[in-house]
Amino acid sequence: MDDRVRVVLLDIEGTTTPIDFVFKVLFPYARSHVEGFLEAHGSSRDVLEDLDGLRREHSDDTRRGFNPPALKNPHEPGSFLAYVDWLIEHDRKSTPLKSLQGKIWAEGYAGGELHSQVFDDVPPALKRWQAQNRTIAIFSSGSVLAQKLLFAHTAAGNLTRFLSAYFDTTIGAKIDSASYEKIAKLLERSPAEIVFISDVVLELDWAESAGLQALLCERPGNHPQPEHSHGVIRTFDELFS
Repeated sequence: MDDRVRVVLLDIEGTTTPIDFVFKVLFPYARSHVEGFLEAHGSSRDVLEDLDGLRREHSDDTRRGFNPPALKNPHEPGSFLAYVDWLIEHDRKSTPLKSLQGKIWAEGYAGGELHSQVFDDVPPALKRWQAQNRTIAIFSSGSVLAQKLLFAHTAAGNLTRFLSAYFDTTIGAKIDSASYEKIAKLLERSPAEIVFISDVVLELDWAESAGLQALLCERPGNHPQPEHSHGVIRTFDELFS
């Protein structure tokens, strides 16, 4: 890592937050509450926009032979339950799905049913990097709403005061160099001034191809990764201490 870095761009799952929290808490919560949420909010404009997006994705999945669950009545919110469950089961990086999940989680956080998790080294690192005048941003497949909610409801308090920008699938995929180029442009930084930290080597490969610096974050419970040439950290204490 060199001294040019002025922006720390962070992944969430497996980087700031345990993978188990996402797969064993957030995803199950969304799956178990989607029916009630759609019954209560299925006619609201922003939810209808999510359903329109899911309807288009369902048509594309069907056309491509992925055999998604049928939409018995694509104009009834309740018809999407099986498809939403199927998308979550396949961990699909679907923009309308992530948007819908964020809205469901918002109710969970507001009602005190959800409390987010970050690794212990995350809060002091965010504080340290901000004091060093480094910009801290998030790039996750979860919606911007979901990102803000997660960092606002940690045991260490509201961490959003340390975060300057959030990027989700609306900026592009994490396995596309164009996404990182867009992020650099929006942050008004050269790619070389940004370090992207993730638990997935493939994402780091694409970030590096866009000119960013890249670090693999190895946390307990993370998935094994293939051989690579990226630097490795196991705690944020190792970075800019």
